[in-house]
Amino acid sequence: MQQNSKEIQKRYEGFLQTPFLWTTNELQGLQPFICHPKFTKINLEIDENQCLGKYIERFVTFELQQQESIKIIAENIQIQQDKLTLGELDCILYKDSKPFHVEIVYKFYLYDAAVGTTEIAHWIGPNRKDSLQEKITKLTQKQLPLLYSKEANFYLKTLGLDNNQLQQQVYFKAQLFVPLDKKLPEFNILNRDCVVGFYAKASQLRHYQKAKFYIPNKKDWLVKPHPQVSWMSFDDFIKKSVEYEQQNYSPLCWLKSDTGELQKFFLVWWDTV
Repeated sequence: MQQNSKEIQKRYEGFLQTPFLWTTNELQGLQPFICHPKFTKINLEIDENQCLGKYIERFVTFELQQQESIKIIAENIQIQQDKLTLGELDCILYKDSKPFHVEIVYKFYLYDAAVGTTEIAHWIGPNRKDSLQEKITKLTQKQLPLLYSKEANFYLKTLGLDNNQLQQQVYFKAQLFVPLDKKLPEFNILNRDCVVGFYAKASQLRHYQKAKFYIPNKKDWLVKPHPQVSWMSFDDFIKKSVEYEQQNYSPLCWLKSDTGELQKFFLVWWDTV
């Protein structure tokens, strides 16, 4: 275990506490892969230089390995045609002795009523570069169909499997953020328990002048806010916010109110409705 084992443990616990984005039925053809977390001490060598997505995949693997009903067969399988990579299958596993292909997704989405006309379409990435609908489309049109390519089936045969035997499901967790001081949107499909905070521009934070602020590094976006960090004043935070606005970058931040309440929020650079 590395020296930063406490930080890894906090991230893992935050990851485990993140709910699945939907838990019943299917979402635009996507079946949810649900497992119930076992809260445990994580003992995992992990490369801190990995991007957040790959880092979280290691957490998912560790979590699944704690489940008696699950046996992982293969992970991060590159499917190639000649020397061209067609794509990757995240995980092949057995659950209750049945074979599954599971794609792993962990996302941060913000609710913007001005985008789209459906519950799904309103959720976008913090920097407006991606959206929940785009991710669903990629899963349904590219990532899951890859299983049925002859190249993927050739690989599966080396595992003693055939692609028609596998059920396909999506392990999809998310943290959702809603506009500051706005009514919570209606949830008919998605899991409202995924809402963990708000988002706002710096100019909207005036009534938090007595609060303290903290900007965690990206891997600590997983972490549930706690008081043992180096907090900055409102004035220092506003000065820092200018740099992010100039970069068109929306960081996740923590806020500690004058009463001690801790909150998560995204500081956004774009105009909110």
